[in-house]
Amino acid sequence: MRTLIFAVAGYNLAETGRMLEIAKACKGKFEIIFSSYGGQYEHFIEEAGFELKRMEPRLTQQRLERLRVALSGETLNTVGYLTEKELLVRVPNEIEFFKEVKPAAVLTGWCLSVTISTRAANVPFVNGLHSTSITEYYEAGLQTWPDRLDFAFLRRLFGKEKLQKWFNKRILHAKWVLKPYNTIGKRYGLKEFNHFLELIEGDHILLADIPEWVNLPEIRPNLHFIGPLSFKSDMQVPKEVAEMPKDEPIVYFAMGSSGKPKIIAEIIKGFKDMPYRVIAPVKSHIENMNLEIPPNVLVTGFLPAHKVNKMADISVIHGGQNTVMQACLSGTPIVGVGMHPEQQANLDACVRKGFAIRLNKYKVTASAVLTAIDKLLRDRGAKEEVVKFQKQLEKWDGPKNAAQFLYETFGE
Repeated sequence: MRTLIFAVAGYNLAETGRMLEIAKACKGKFEIIFSSYGGQYEHFIEEAGFELKRMEPRLTQQRLERLRVALSGETLNTVGYLTEKELLVRVPNEIEFFKEVKPAAVLTGWCLSVTISTRAANVPFVNGLHSTSITEYYEAGLQTWPDRLDFAFLRRLFGKEKLQKWFNKRILHAKWVLKPYNTIGKRYGLKEFNHFLELIEGDHILLADIPEWVNLPEIRPNLHFIGPLSFKSDMQVPKEVAEMPKDEPIVYFAMGSSGKPKIIAEIIKGFKDMPYRVIAPVKSHIENMNLEIPPNVLVTGFLPAHKVNKMADISVIHGGQNTVMQACLSGTPIVGVGMHPEQQANLDACVRKGFAIRLNKYKVTASAVLTAIDKLLRDRGAKEEVVKFQKQLEKWDGPKNAAQFLYETFGE
């Protein structure tokens, strides 16, 4: 059998989970090797029985914290995960790794050094993305003006539509964010990348959603819809969660790897005395805070979202792709607070479909979240629309479709 390398950002739960689901479906078709530079979710890989190559240099705790800040959208360059210095070390190490393994292809999401090393080594590069993170989305003008720049005077001066149109065009010409990649790529004879999407779009792109989500007018032939890639952990639902009383509506409050602790804390405090019960797997974000947890809020560590989200009536989430798709598969309307433009886009897609309310992270208040929850709990149309989309999603088996594509393209 030929070998696939799954190069994951082990500090990102959604990324690690997506790649694990594809790898599980590829068992028996390929030899599988995972690679990662570090992160708290690497253990899921070995627990699933896969070989893990721990790449060097390992990410330090300080660097992991910096990456968490980037994931939370708190940096000016929201895609600037790696420096030129880091790429200078990583890229040649990865090239040697590829020479040793001779993979049929390398898959990644956000292990961004792979975007250079695969091309330099002439190894097929497959990226797992979604419809809101490809060139076609921006060409269609669908990305809304970033929350961090949403000032009233700009809207009055230029108008919302004009700002949105300008931003979409600007993204497709923003070469400055790629300086480290273009500098290192030049050493290996690679052509310059003109924008970030051009960098991450591999030889093939697996879209972890379905055509009906964004309704793009046309996509390139190397883009392949496969369906959701929700991480299905074998973990059991804790007793206190499984036995939560159902006397009030249940809210599922999850903020993934990128939630901002201050926002999470404010929302938790706002749940006090409200007429619903809350399941909140956000412990890692607030464990260092002196925060009084309201009696109707159950704060936990990691939970198997594909099991727990189905218990809820409403999902309050950050807008990560996996979290959004899991909420849709659970048939729960969404209140979303995107941490950065990509999550903003994921939530906007749900807003356009009629079953979500998106709040600006820089202006959000606990009161606004509660108002949005109450509105959606009363909105029968929103529930009908998300159930309609849920049924469309359920027709797609993302991991199976990904494995079939990979075998047909790279298997032997």
